[in-house]
Amino acid sequence: MYKNLEQALLDLERAGMLKRIQREVDPYLEMPEIARQAFENNGPAILFEHVKGSPFRAVCNIFGTQERLDFLFRDTLKGTQTAVVFKSNPVEFFKHASPAKLLRAARTGLHSLPKKSGSIRDFKECKLSDLPQIVCWPNDGGAFLTLPQVASRPAENASVMTTNVGMYRVQISGNEYAQDECGLHYQIKRDIARHHQKAIEEGRPLKVSIFIGGTPAQTVAAVMPMPENLSELLFAGMLGGRRFRYFEHDGYLVSSDADFCILGELQPDLKPEGPFGDHIGYYSDRHPFPFLKVKKVLCKKNAIYPFTVVGRPPQEDTLFGSFIHQITRPMVPASIPGLVALHAVDDAGVHPLCLALAHERFRPYAKPEDREPLELLKTANAILGFNQASLTKYLLIAAAEDEEAGRKIDVNDVAGFFGHVLERIDFSRDLHFETSTSIDTLDYTGSKLNHGSKLTLAAAGLKKRELRNSPEDLQSLKIPGITAAKIPMPGVIVLQGPAYESSERDAFIAQIEESLARWEFRENYPWISIVDSAPILDGSLDMSNIRDFLWATFTRSDPAKDVFGYRSQIREKHWGCTAPLMVDARIKPHHQKALIVPEEIRKRAHQVLEEEKVFGGFK
Repeated sequence: MYKNLEQALLDLERAGMLKRIQREVDPYLEMPEIARQAFENNGPAILFEHVKGSPFRAVCNIFGTQERLDFLFRDTLKGTQTAVVFKSNPVEFFKHASPAKLLRAARTGLHSLPKKSGSIRDFKECKLSDLPQIVCWPNDGGAFLTLPQVASRPAENASVMTTNVGMYRVQISGNEYAQDECGLHYQIKRDIARHHQKAIEEGRPLKVSIFIGGTPAQTVAAVMPMPENLSELLFAGMLGGRRFRYFEHDGYLVSSDADFCILGELQPDLKPEGPFGDHIGYYSDRHPFPFLKVKKVLCKKNAIYPFTVVGRPPQEDTLFGSFIHQITRPMVPASIPGLVALHAVDDAGVHPLCLALAHERFRPYAKPEDREPLELLKTANAILGFNQASLTKYLLIAAAEDEEAGRKIDVNDVAGFFGHVLERIDFSRDLHFETSTSIDTLDYTGSKLNHGSKLTLAAAGLKKRELRNSPEDLQSLKIPGITAAKIPMPGVIVLQGPAYESSERDAFIAQIEESLARWEFRENYPWISIVDSAPILDGSLDMSNIRDFLWATFTRSDPAKDVFGYRSQIREKHWGCTAPLMVDARIKPHHQKALIVPEEIRKRAHQVLEEEKVFGGFK
């Protein structure tokens, strides 16, 4: 049970899971690339002892392997999972719980309650410019905090139990910010928005505290999808095995264990924030967002600044996601009746693609050949209204009742799940669009910021087609303008074609349809993605690779604008088609640039890691 970040890092070091770098390292691009390469090579956490331009040490890759996550929370993970099971289904829990489980749940519950402790005398003051000025990507608009714990409350005198803690990126330099200002990029569907709205309605600035560092559990808690009005501070105590310590200062909540605390007022007006290289794998552009007028920046005597780097998955935040899912797995089905399992696909950028398994029991008397998606659509609507799952752009949902003997439907087996859906889906009936709706703030495929569309593909019943996976089949598919065709998984083809031109697209799609009409294997490949032939912006992609297929298809298409189908038609306002479905995933003029690391930065980071022997001797 760690009391602070340094205690946790020393524990990692004793276990051979942390490496110190003594030389001075540049926070502009170099440190982030060191972090990326350490993660890519399953390397250790890295403690930078000397950061150029800052008096503070910095650390990265703390949560970069499952082994380290298991190690850091080895004494508390079981208790936390037990508490989540209890919260999800108390009746079932008490039916089957052993005395040991009951004791563990009670002990974990006691740790969850925040505790008043500490005072302002435990900190000294510094400036935003003293913090390591981490710039992760060449076109970023400035330096950003990437592991902040942003705490807000609905009112200045509100109980600590009403505190919302979220991980929203914070820009601390660049753009139009004064030295005592920082940008706060909170996206749609975040709880801090409710607090901010109430403050604006009451004509007062919202007091916000930003914690950096502290116990590892505090950092993880900031990304925990807690139910509305249930504070993440409770989860921090459970997972940390130690009650969250805090005190009040001038109406601000201060974490007694944090390495840094930024205290400020969120203003009612906006300032430009960004660009920022984000976790989908592209830059998010410069946009007006709320900003903080900073009143104080507090730091501990030997404060350590933790940071992470986001970009095209997988990155360190991928491990965050899988770890949170490991803990919260029982909560999601309990929150959505009928849901069995849910998987937001990291390789597709998380929110662009979600796979769901659910029950189809509306007509239990129906013969298998007559089964169709009915209850599945109810569950799909619930998913698209549930917490962060509501940001899903493409939702593939299948019926649990269609599991065959000896063959389970697994949402985590992306190729297998896709195959199951594509074998059964009726493209004339089972495609359901939501147009002109809200999408993820970081997704630029829609019409404008936060605006786009969604598509649910539902499948239930018997197989309607056999999928094939034979490159020889493609030899008879001749399409003008297509330079290559690849098969990343059974039933799926990726066509590499000309660069996108809006005026030429209709004719191009018509050419593809004409060629498909003469192709004998059309029904065996019910999904076609169309991508650019030439590598544009992001280097070469291998479209026979499932990861590249997922990333290109779902991060570069908007369902309402970019989904087509063979012999498509609209009946009673319902759009349908015959197999195959076609997704135009070419880069469009309004898309953002993909993230690329300059070669000289890559080489410099590799040299540091090599000379410091970072990959030698760690476990």
